[in-house]
Amino acid sequence: MTSASYDQYRGRLEEYFDRTALDAWAQLTSDAPVSKIRATVRAGRDEMRSTLLSWLPADMTGLRILDAGCGTGALAVEAARRGAHVVAIDVSASLVDIARERAPKGMSGEIDWRAGDMMSPDLGDFDHVVAMDSLIHYRTDDIVGVLEALSARTRGSVIFTVTPRTPALMLMLTMGKLFPRADRAPAIAPANIDALSQRLAGLPGCSVGRSRRVQGGFYTSQALELLRC
Repeated sequence: MTSASYDQYRGRLEEYFDRTALDAWAQLTSDAPVSKIRATVRAGRDEMRSTLLSWLPADMTGLRILDAGCGTGALAVEAARRGAHVVAIDVSASLVDIARERAPKGMSGEIDWRAGDMMSPDLGDFDHVVAMDSLIHYRTDDIVGVLEALSARTRGSVIFTVTPRTPALMLMLTMGKLFPRADRAPAIAPANIDALSQRLAGLPGCSVGRSRRVQGGFYTSQALELLRC
């Protein structure tokens, strides 16, 4: 069962990505020219995606993968190229439509594109779950709840990212509040990485594995690995 705060914020994200930021997000995740600021975000996301993919098996033939918050589908496509059956889900139906249109033919695996809630039990069980930059808007209690629920349906690992609480990032977030509300994305909720890791280590049947921070320009994100014992 999800919390009221999770459900409320999920609704805000759905509205933001479907109505306010669709064109900008489609451009950011393409090869189209972008501003210098957005170029740092694109480069950071590319590096983070490569990191998360490197934590997954090189050969995923026969494995079932959940791409939780798939966006426009780049990670899902790479996993399918390794032979995985990927359930790629995002809160934004419009982003999923773009992902479906961009997906190439002839991959060794397959992708089941869906719009909806990554927490839905109807999605079933998985060998690995990846949640790249899809938890960064939620408070720590909600992040722990989501990961606990997902790990209970995962045989291998849950790989995810959060925004680390750093002085520089907090300053940037404060400066961001000066922009008009219509131009702002839903608030990012920075997490204390040590405190989060301790809470995750206490989840039943789980241990915390690898951790890596990707930081550059206007992109800062921390990758963490939650392993099933």
